[in-house]
Amino acid sequence: MDAIETRFIPATNTRGSRVKATRLAPGGESSTIGYDHALNSWDNHRAAAECLITKLGTTGVTFVGGDTATGTVWVADIGAPHSIIRVVEGVES
Repeated sequence: MDAIETRFIPATNTRGSRVKATRLAPGGESSTIGYDHALNSWDNHRAAAECLITKLGTTGVTFVGGDTATGTVWVADIGAPHSIIRVVEGVES
């Protein structure tokens, strides 16, 4: 199973705010994007996950996301493959 964790990185004196997505598997590939203030927090985390999914060349998998205490986690739904990558919002219970 593949999973991606995203987390917010606050601004420093030299860099603006960012969101980092990290693959939770051997290799631990990551991708960091600048925080887009035109988007809400959820959409920034989603964009970071999509950036890493594209970087990894993952195709035919749907990723489902949910909030954590430090960001979000996106888990691959490999039981129902699709022809395109879809990142969908988690369902709040």
